Amino acid sequence: MIDITVPDPIDYLDEVAASAAGQAVKQRALHLLDLRAGHTVVDVGCGPGTDLGTLAAAVAPGGTVVGVDRDPVMVAAARARLAGEAGVRVRPGDAHALPLADDSADRARAERVLQHVDDPVRALAEVRRVVRPGGRVVLAEPDWDGLLIDSDEPELSRRLTRFVATEIVRNATVGRSLARLCAGAGLVVRSVEAHTPVFRDFGTADRLLGLRRNVGRAVRAGHLDAGAEAWLEAVAARPFLATFVLFLVTAEVA
Repeated sequence: MIDITVPDPIDYLDEVAASAAGQAVKQRALHLLDLRAGHTVVDVGCGPGTDLGTLAAAVAPGGTVVGVDRDPVMVAAARARLAGEAGVRVRPGDAHALPLADDSADRARAERVLQHVDDPVRALAEVRRVVRPGGRVVLAEPDWDGLLIDSDEPELSRRLTRFVATEIVRNATVGRSLARLCAGAGLVVRSVEAHTPVFRDFGTADRLLGLRRNVGRAVRAGHLDAGAEAWLEAVAARPFLATFVLFLVTAEVA
């Protein structure tokens, strides 16, 4: 029986951030943010502070980076990691009620956060509130309907994707909606990009996408039959390929 234990969240976020796919998205998002010395930038859902140091270097000298996260474990980890880093502040707070004043930031970013929040519309309204006119927002979100696994039984791959999109991730298709939701929040969308990282190593894909864990969950929930576990192991034993779609949206405050 497949182990469905969820990995330590900080270890998992660190591995995603260090992966080739994670680095590609982060570097592109950093470029799109167009950070300058003296800027104030908000990292919404900063997790264990993965990106705060890079952001701080980009706005030095004189800039400020504010990391916000609702999880006290993440806040504590970020504060420990960034202790002594000039210009970095880590604050507990919810994406729906950011602990910042109106028009107080030049830039804001959120990466793989809106897929988990209660209300992406409210979260974007908060981003719009705290970013001053002329400021820029960069958002990165997956669309889990785009999870594809090569197999000689494609229906099983489709069923796994449906399970992930309907039962695992709260806002599984927010990626495709980002541009529309930004416009609805009063942001001016400047660019929309679709990124499709390709995984050819099963072990890497399993760790980052939780393939075995989610197949195990789907079997236990009755969305897949017990043969799905053997199916996945057969997929792992052959030349492997998987991908998913991640949308990267750049918007500005008019």
